Amino acid sequence: MDASLNQIADPTLAEMGKNLKEAMKMLENSQRRPEEESGRKPAPEDIPGPLQGSGQDMVSILQLVQNLMHGDEGEEPLSTRVQSIGEQGHMALLGHSLGAYISTLDKEKLRKLTTRILSDTTLWLCRIFRYENGCAYFHEEEREGLAKICRLAIHSRYEDFVVDGFNVLYNKKPVIYLSAAARPGLGQYLCNQLGLPFPCLCRVPCNTMFGSQHQMDVAFLEKLIKDDIERGRLPLLLVANAGTAAVGHTDKIGRLRELCEQYGIWLHVEGVNLATLALGYVSSSVLAATKCHSMTLTPGPWLGLPAVPAVTLYKHDDPALTLVAGLTSNKPADKLRALPLWLSLQYLGLDGIVERIKHACQLSQRLQESLKKVDHIKVLVEDELSSPVVVFRFFQELPGSDPGLKAVPAPNMAPSAAGRERHSCDALSRWLGEQLKQLVPASGLTVMDLEAEGVCVRFSPLTTAAALGTRGEDVDQLVTCIESKLPVLTCTLQLREEFKQEVEATAGLLHVDDPNWPGIGVVRYEHANDDKSSLKSDPEGDKIHAGLLKKLNELESDLTFKMGPEYRSMKSCIYIGMASDDVDVSELVETIAVTAREIEENSRLLENMTEVVRKGIQEAQVQLQKANEERLLEEGVLRQIPVVGSVLNWFSPVQTSQKGRTFNLTAGSLESTEHTYVYKVQGTGVTPPPTPSGARGKPRLPGHKPFRRSVRGSDTVSDTSSVSHIEDLEKMEHLAGGSEHSGLESPSPEQPPEAPTPQASPTEALQNKAQHPEDDHLQVEELESLR
Repeated sequence: MDASLNQIADPTLAEMGKNLKEAMKMLENSQRRPEEESGRKPAPEDIPGPLQGSGQDMVSILQLVQNLMHGDEGEEPLSTRVQSIGEQGHMALLGHSLGAYISTLDKEKLRKLTTRILSDTTLWLCRIFRYENGCAYFHEEEREGLAKICRLAIHSRYEDFVVDGFNVLYNKKPVIYLSAAARPGLGQYLCNQLGLPFPCLCRVPCNTMFGSQHQMDVAFLEKLIKDDIERGRLPLLLVANAGTAAVGHTDKIGRLRELCEQYGIWLHVEGVNLATLALGYVSSSVLAATKCHSMTLTPGPWLGLPAVPAVTLYKHDDPALTLVAGLTSNKPADKLRALPLWLSLQYLGLDGIVERIKHACQLSQRLQESLKKVDHIKVLVEDELSSPVVVFRFFQELPGSDPGLKAVPAPNMAPSAAGRERHSCDALSRWLGEQLKQLVPASGLTVMDLEAEGVCVRFSPLTTAAALGTRGEDVDQLVTCIESKLPVLTCTLQLREEFKQEVEATAGLLHVDDPNWPGIGVVRYEHANDDKSSLKSDPEGDKIHAGLLKKLNELESDLTFKMGPEYRSMKSCIYIGMASDDVDVSELVETIAVTAREIEENSRLLENMTEVVRKGIQEAQVQLQKANEERLLEEGVLRQIPVVGSVLNWFSPVQTSQKGRTFNLTAGSLESTEHTYVYKVQGTGVTPPPTPSGARGKPRLPGHKPFRRSVRGSDTVSDTSSVSHIEDLEKMEHLAGGSEHSGLESPSPEQPPEAPTPQASPTEALQNKAQHPEDDHLQVEELESLR
């Protein structure tokens, strides 16, 4: 059995099998004897394969589970697809198996054991998270505990609810207050579970003037409570956040608790920041949650424990109401939900629990401090010492704006320009988040879209670090990747407006605004038959854009091109990706326009040629038929008779020339073949027209990639090359003129100077060069050797 388990590729499954086997050995007093398999009937054909026969062993079943979890072996390595599960995770997984085994005990032993497990776990959690004299409800769904608390609040405030039911609620409708920053779908879930109409929910807005924009507006909440009381409603429950689901901001829980005590409202707190209650230092806003009526904890993600239930701690003195609300149960199976957490807490101990939560908070602080030094990155920070969640986004300072208000556009800036800037930063922030998720998978980043700030990237190590094994080196790598991507982001954002202006100034091109595209921009070519009033896809445009995409990718530039959109019912466009260097936008747009125009003209030329060839063939058939009729009239009827015609042609042959027709594809005309048969030469026809082409931008130097600006500009390069060429010619002329006096050897002083030879005319010079071309060749070689 042990050797077979070693063959399992997934270490988690193999470890689970070993742990389960060891646990069963320790708990069972005797081995179960296998049943005799005598007299078994053959399985029917309609029974599925895995169920036929005498069953399968544990190794085969675990192998099947492994294949279902990871798919084919060639898809992806196991290490990148399964979260790291430590020994504390194995204890949590073992708890589920032990729970099934414990449920087989007799009722008295089961009752004592489950009561002990439930009481121990409740006491430990209350002591760790500073919630004195509380009770605990363990549940699989995180929102289930809040639904049970709402039932308890209804039973507590409506004494006749058990007897009269919803008639009591109809006479005085309850109101549940939720923050605008609450997790999505929470209000709808509560109404569905409680059977309440949606008007029983009250959405409390967040701060708009002072404080965090993700904190509940306490003054506005008090106004809403007073209005509901005047209308005859009953304020029932308030859900506060100790770390919102989006950015991890904490409400003013102390002020909210005073307000709830004043109006008799049940206060429930939830959020990731409640984990910091286990640390030595806790902020005052989070510490106030220990005095609330109930709170929901999620120790599984905080401690890296898989399949561990969430816990709702509450305070109430009436056990009958808690039993009616479903918070307590006499069923042993409900009490056994705490078994995985009971085992894991003992395995970790207080030091292990505090160490994991403290490590996650240190990771967030480390990232916050590092991002403060990075330009073009804005961090949404509530409290640097208490919030274990870091939310950041890419931004670009707008012209004329205050650096202290980086996300607020200048007053003199047009709303459309500010909106485009916002959409551009959103698209680039989303691209940055996706890139960072791929480059640093251990960071556990999440890309989200906030109503006020836009697209942001969230780093929440309390919910991911324990499972992914995030370390400080991963945070440093994350900052390094952000810094490496910033030049691409800033360069792309600077080129977007220039690209739009160039496209709008180019005939035949249309700029398409796509706020979700993070590249330079989107462009569409409008062909001659394009219906500009319609956005539906047309085959001719799709063909042109497909050819254009192929041509652009063949240029081997640093830019990426793709064809879109994803919805094929819309017209095709060309999407230009991120710019990693200074791109010559004018050359890029010119190349797109010229290439698309060439593809359209070539396509139209081919269509026209097809039509011309078809008409030429028809015309040739008509002329050949007419020529046959004329030949019959010239030769006569007798020559058409087989025997008579042969005899007549022998005595009196007919001198006729062979006439045919040839179609000139270049000229598109039908010509006679008489010239071919008489002179035995194929006619050349008309010179073909030149292929339509355009200037593909400026000439590039060797090794210079397309669409990239040169260091000094193309004009400077051309001027420099021209000047250097002129200097070389002047040197050659000077050496050529001085060779008559100096030569390759120094003349002797006794030799008399030669008489000057008369200067030859240009015509004679050309004749001499034609007669003695080797002299020029030798002279150039001598000059080159001198240089």
